Amino acid sequence: MKKFLLAVASIALGTASVQAADLAAQYTKAPVMAPAYNWTGFYVGANVGGQWGTANPATTTLFPVAAYFADSSVTAIGSVGAQRINSSSVTGGFTAGYNWQVNQAVLGLEGDINYFGFKGSATNTAVYPCCAPDTFTINSSVSADWLATIRGRVGFLATPSWLLYATGGAAIAEVKGNFAFTDTFSPATESGSIRDTRVGWTAGVGGEYAVGNGWSVKAEYLYVDLGRVSVTSNNLVAGAAEPAQTFTHSVDLKSNIVRVGVNYKFGGPVVARY
Repeated sequence: MKKFLLAVASIALGTASVQAADLAAQYTKAPVMAPAYNWTGFYVGANVGGQWGTANPATTTLFPVAAYFADSSVTAIGSVGAQRINSSSVTGGFTAGYNWQVNQAVLGLEGDINYFGFKGSATNTAVYPCCAPDTFTINSSVSADWLATIRGRVGFLATPSWLLYATGGAAIAEVKGNFAFTDTFSPATESGSIRDTRVGWTAGVGGEYAVGNGWSVKAEYLYVDLGRVSVTSNNLVAGAAEPAQTFTHSVDLKSNIVRVGVNYKFGGPVVARY
């Protein structure tokens, strides 16, 4: 009986030892964490969207001694010459910039050049208050083919891949305006033109998402104000030249831009995510 009990005890102890050895040999490998996207670096990209803009061309004249217009006509020309042009078009172009990531903040400098496509015209006609039924007509047209911006960006990371930002800086475009005045009294004609590279301002907001391997996609809104530019002329012809009659033509241009884009960032360190 004693021999039987010793045999059973030996078998039990051996089995326990094997199980303990098996348990000691088992372990779990720590999961490999994916690296976080790092926003620091130089990038290039392209964008496409739409612009919805307005221009407010204006034509005025003066009432000097021995000039062509009556005082009431000068007032009427100023009212009729205050016009409004709306324009909408597809816009698109190329972007380049550089970001610096500091913890959850991302600071950047970005520039772009785009097809702008602003174009429109307006025509108003009215009766001379002094001289009915004679009328006068003012034609205006405004266009801007391209737009460039140089902007700072200040953003924060909602997640390592989601960047939300505000942006603002300079907006640059060549603004062109053409103006023509005619009447049925003499008849009279006058014209003026503007072609000026304007430096205005822009501001907006946007979001950018890093999809990996240096690529990111973005959507943003920009408001653009190019200010007002003017020109004067003394080329009124009413039977004969009327050099004493001065006209002033001016135009401003503002636009709202919504666009989406894709960027590719070159190099830059990768930060491990823990």
